[in-house]
Order: sequence, then C-alpha cells, then structure tokens
Amino acid sequence: MLRTTFRHAAPARSVSLLALAASLTALPQAAIAQDAPDAETAEDGNRGNQIIVTAQKVEQRALDVPITISATSGERIEELGVTDLDELSNYVPGLNIQEQSANNPGIVIRGITSDSGSAQQGPRVTLYYNGVDISRSRGSYQAIYDLERVEVIKGPQATLFGTASAVGAISLVSAKPREGFSGEIRGGYGNFNQTLLGGHINAGSDVLAGRIAFEWRTRDGYVENLSPNQEEDLYAQDQLGVRGSLRYTPNADVTVDLIATYDQQRNGGTPFISGFFPAFAGAPGGPANAFEDANLGGNPAGAAVLGDDQLGLDREVYDLNLTAEYAFSDDWTFTTVNGYREFDSREVFDADGTAAPFLEFSEIAEGWQVSHEGRFTYTGSELRASLGWNLFIEDGLQNVPFASEEGLFLQCASFTPVGEAFGIPQLIPDLDCIAPDGSVPATAVTGLLSSLGVLPPGLEALPYASVFENQGRNEAYSVFADATWIPTDSLELTAGVRFLQEYRQSGFRADVPDGLLAGGPLIPGQADTNGQTLTGEGRFQAVLPRFNALYRVTDGVNVFATVSKGRRSPVVQVDAAGATTIPEEVVWNYEGGVKFATGPLSGSLGVYYQVYDDFQVSIAQTDEQGNPTGTFITASAGSAKNLGVEGELAIEVADWLQAFGNFGFIDGGIDEDGAFSPAFSGARFRLQPEWQASGGFTVDYDFAGGVRFFATPSVTHRSRIFFEVPNNPLISQGPVTLVNARAGLSFADERFEVAGFIRNAFDEEYLLDAGNTGGAFGIPTFIPAEPQFYGIQLIARFGN
Repeated sequence: MLRTTFRHAAPARSVSLLALAASLTALPQAAIAQDAPDAETAEDGNRGNQIIVTAQKVEQRALDVPITISATSGERIEELGVTDLDELSNYVPGLNIQEQSANNPGIVIRGITSDSGSAQQGPRVTLYYNGVDISRSRGSYQAIYDLERVEVIKGPQATLFGTASAVGAISLVSAKPREGFSGEIRGGYGNFNQTLLGGHINAGSDVLAGRIAFEWRTRDGYVENLSPNQEEDLYAQDQLGVRGSLRYTPNADVTVDLIATYDQQRNGGTPFISGFFPAFAGAPGGPANAFEDANLGGNPAGAAVLGDDQLGLDREVYDLNLTAEYAFSDDWTFTTVNGYREFDSREVFDADGTAAPFLEFSEIAEGWQVSHEGRFTYTGSELRASLGWNLFIEDGLQNVPFASEEGLFLQCASFTPVGEAFGIPQLIPDLDCIAPDGSVPATAVTGLLSSLGVLPPGLEALPYASVFENQGRNEAYSVFADATWIPTDSLELTAGVRFLQEYRQSGFRADVPDGLLAGGPLIPGQADTNGQTLTGEGRFQAVLPRFNALYRVTDGVNVFATVSKGRRSPVVQVDAAGATTIPEEVVWNYEGGVKFATGPLSGSLGVYYQVYDDFQVSIAQTDEQGNPTGTFITASAGSAKNLGVEGELAIEVADWLQAFGNFGFIDGGIDEDGAFSPAFSGARFRLQPEWQASGGFTVDYDFAGGVRFFATPSVTHRSRIFFEVPNNPLISQGPVTLVNARAGLSFADERFEVAGFIRNAFDEEYLLDAGNTGGAFGIPTFIPAEPQFYGIQLIARFGN
C-alpha cells in the first residue's frame, strides 16, 4: 500500500541459479566467544577453527558452524596496529570499509555496499553493537577501543541477525566487566601530531562488576588547506569515546549486562578536492590534484544557513543497551536484548572543492532508534533450536542546506561541462570562475553587473540559500525460528526462517526560492514544496529462510553448504514530484566449502554465488531537460549476479611464530540486460575489488626476566575499485598495496609495554573516494586516502 499526502512540516525525532560458496574462519589469534575465555580455555581452544563462536546463538567451535565467519579479538586488533574498522577490513577477505568521514561510512561485504545517508533507504549490512542493530549510516560509526571481538558474518543472515543483514553482518562486542580489580592506561604520539589517551578500569566481585573504558584521539589534518577562511587543515581528527558497563550475576543461571556509550567527533573538513578547477598556480588537474594542497574556502557568509563558517563534522551518539540471560533449565535459556540509540550530526562540506563559495552544503542528520528482542534457546544432544521475536523502530531525517552567491554561482556553472552542455551563458564574458593561480575572479560578478546597471547600484553580493530534507520512519516486527537436527555424530542439518512485517513512512520538504538573476531555482530541477511536507507510506511483508548442512569428515575437517535469502527493504521514495515505491532488493545466496583445523594448520576454502533481483542503485537526479539537481535517488538496476572465492590459512610455525594469509576473489556486477542499459548493464558493483589479499606473521617471544618481544608486520592488497555505478575509469582507484607493522617490548610480566607502529609504510598515494556531490554537477572531486602514519605508544597495566 502506498499513500501520498500533504501536511505542514513537523519536526522529526532527534536486497534462479545454484552455486557453492565458501567460508573462511578467523586468524589463529581471533576470539569470538560469548565472553572472554578463561586462561584454560584460551590455552586449549582459542586457536584457529577451535575458537568458540556464538553466531548461531549457541556456543560452538568455528569449525562446526556452517556459515562464513571471520572474527578478530581485541588483542589481535592491537597486534595488527589497527585503530579503526576500515583498517581492519583490509585483513578480512570479502570485506571493504570506506570511511569518508565518521558521518559517512561505506560498508562493503562481498562487493555489495551499504552507505546511503537517506533516511528513506534501508541498509544492506547489519552493523551490530552489543547485540543491537545500529545500521543507520549516519549513526553507525563506532570507535573500536576496548573490544572483546569483532565478528564478520558473510552472506544473508536474516534468521540470525535481522532483515538488514541482506549480504552479511558485522558485530562489535565490547569487553565485559569481570571479577577483580584491573586496569590499563595508554598514551601515544605520532606524526601529524597524533595523540592518543585511553584505557579502562575494571572492578567488582563475582556478583556485581563494573568497567569504564575511554579513548581520545586527536590528529592534525593531513591535507593542507590554503584558504585563509579555514582555521584547520582537512581531515583533522578530534574524537572521544566513553563506555560504562555493569554486569550483575546473582547466581550461575542469571547474567544481566547494562552498557552505556557516548561517542563524539569534532573532526576537520573532508578534502573534496576539485579535479576540474586549480587550487593554486601550477596545480595539476584530475585525480593527481588530490595529492597536492587544497584550497577549500567554504562559505563564511553563509554560516547562518550552513550552521558554521568552518568545514568539518560535529557529531554525537548516545547508546544504551540492556541484555539479560536466564538459564531456566539444563537445556533452555531465555535471552532478551534491548537498546536505545540517538545520533545528532552536522557536517559542513565544500562540494565544488575550490576556494569559491560555489557549491557549499552542510548535512544535518538526526535520528533515534529503539529495539527489543526476546529469544528462547534449546541445546540438546540431537537438537539445537531458537525461537523469538524482534521489534525495531527508527525515526530520522537528513537535512541538506545549500548556500552560495548567485552571480558567482551562475558564472562558475557556465564553465562546467554540464553548464556548457546546457548553454548556461557567462554573465561576464571571459571572466574566470577560478583563475589559473587558484584565486576567484567570479566573486566580482554581482558588483560588475551592478556597475553596468543590470542590477541595482551598490549591490556587491546576492546571497542565495535553499534546503531540502528527507525523513524516514521504519517499524519492523518479526518472529524467527532456527533449528539444527543432529541425526548422527557426523551430520547436522539446519533450517531457519524469519517472518517480517514492516511499516515505512517517508517525507520530503524543500525550501527552494527563485534567484534574482536565474529567474528560477539556482540549481536546475530543484522544486519548492511551499512549506509543506510530502509524505508516502507503505506496508510490506517478507519471509526470509536459510538452510544449512554440515558434514564432519574428521574431527578436524568439516564440509558445509548453505542456501539463504536476503532482502533489502523497499524504498518509499518521496521527492518534490511525489511518492513512488522502489521494489525490495532480493538476493539468493548459495555457498559451500571446507574448514579444517589439524595440527599447526587452520583455514578454509570455498566459493559463493549470489543472484539479485531489483538490485538497488543510487543515481544523480536530473530534471526533464537532463540538468543535475544535486540530489540522488534510489532506482532498480534490474538483476545482478556475484561469484566469489575466499581462502584463508594460518600456520603455527613455532610456539612463538605464527604466519597468516588470506585472499578473496569477486566477479560480480549488474547483468547486461539490466533496466538501465547501456549505462548500468555489465557494470561492476561500486567499491568492489576483484582481488583482495593480506598476509604476514606474528612474533611473540619471551625472554628471561619477564621481558617479551612482539612484532606483526603485514601486507595488504586490493585491486581496482570503481567509486560509482555506472563505472567510469576516471572515478576509480587502481591496485593498492600497503605495508603495515607494529612491534615492541613488554616488561615486568606484561605490566609495561612500549610499541611502535607504522601504517602505509611506503607512503602510497591512492584515492579514498571520487565523484561525490561535485560529480553530480559534472565537476567530480577526489579524496586522498591516509598517507604514512607512524608513532609510539606506552601502556601501563595494573591489578589482577
């Protein structure tokens, strides 16, 4: 059902053929237990595929789980020198995370991206934080300090992780309080004035325990901004995370966890650097310009509209989680997981990537969500099963103000490819928008027109502002069941299903005045809604099953096969033209493989195949004449397919030396008979490398006297990725190989530690992103990825 109505604006609250697919398990140091294992468990069963996991809501060896799991413990994250999820993704085959900013992360599992900022659109990848779905893009970024583990579960997992896990799920699990008194304090310093201050303190008994953890990271921007209007360089960082946890265990059958988290970013502006206009005299053109100094002036005169005269991100997230588990018999457990999350962010950005106040925007994103899950779990000798229910409600908005100066805008637009194609005339002939030296002659346009009598005398500027806003509310109610039958010691058969009822409501409003010179909206195609909000709504249902089989060849070798269905929710898309429904995106996933853990070897190998119907893409919107409107809409690109192979191997060479390596191959894209032929047909998925690999080794050697030497050098590789669909070689990044390392010494039986780290050791220049909002106007911008970072960290630990 779809209904369209008008109402006065009101404030909104702050994803057929068969194939096989394979699964790789975690590196030998990874851990994914329900809670941190004790010393005996860690010694005997915390290596390779012997790791205890809970992906199927019961504790199992990773070897015995018939789905693809990659898991990394907090200790392993530290060994690799990883500080954020995007860095961690380099070590997980089939995962790629792009963090354009903390406000705009792009999560890619098996080549399928989930990064839309629209409040009207649903995600494809479920990001879980302590058991609660936090997948809404603008509210999903989470710092990875003091974590127990990070789990990556690939393939549709609706039965286990909800409807948003159309292509997979990532679960972040924080370290839990434990009995005793202990703590850690760490500090660090590096190039670009990187500073780190963090740690935790834990105290409690076997009944009640608490833990407080925090991390504060700052850094100068690594892209120098030449503009005198801006106070700090681009991609400066200032972010704080604080987490408080309580664990109550009145007896062996009851566990209650309460976790409160606060995250804050006060980061510098994103370096959207123009590949069309020069930043300074002699500046190169095209993507090469991204590795030079920038000249992003923003629009101080439009600060009242944009919310700030400085480029950058101001973001806050509040999260509260309550989880309780009650084992009311030897075989039965009841678990309830409840969460509330609220986010509020404003990011001011320079979309044209020049010193001119041409395309200056901010994005204000607000939202809240509440969730509840109840689950009964049975664990018998011949049957394991879970049955439960879930409700999830979210409400949010994405508000995008635009500010410019009318004379300058029209003069600059006339120089762009889009302006030339549509005959936008130069108001002052032969007057540059951006001069070869990076200055902005176009700022004089309005004054010159005034002196020529075209405009009233004495007029030096014509400030212009508009705003559009999309709103979304999603209510999802579901019941699910999952059962594993164990007819023999060697065979397990699993089936599960989730029944979903969904209500989606979307809204749109726009305040788009006519320009004095333009005689209409400054950005062609934008339309005013006359103070009203256009809304649409729809109710949808879905049945999402999964089927698994696992056969034990030996105690250390298992083969498995999986068939599962994933779904990205339909989009009730509302804009100034009205409301339409974009059909749900459906994927059938087929996979199979082998896992092994024998002697010093651990790993897996396999292949997966996915078939998509109504594959959803984001495209730049244009008006009836083809003029860009600066906005993006969701559309179906027809059918798509995805074939991939993943492999992982870990070798314990000696008790002090371990080597690891993994790879992923993906051949996927939109079918050549897709709905948007020829532009979309045959296109590779965006942000999808054909090849991905990493490898390295870990030395962990104990000397006499409580001294230990540790080192983990590693290499990661990724082949070419395209940043947009349809694919454009200019808007892409070629193969990237990075060398990273962390090494150091610990003293006094782990009480003190000094470590050095280096990332991107050879200072490889490569693009993080390209195209962006400027690309919608024919002037793509380019964002440089992180350069070489290095530094030193000191750690002190205390307690038991």
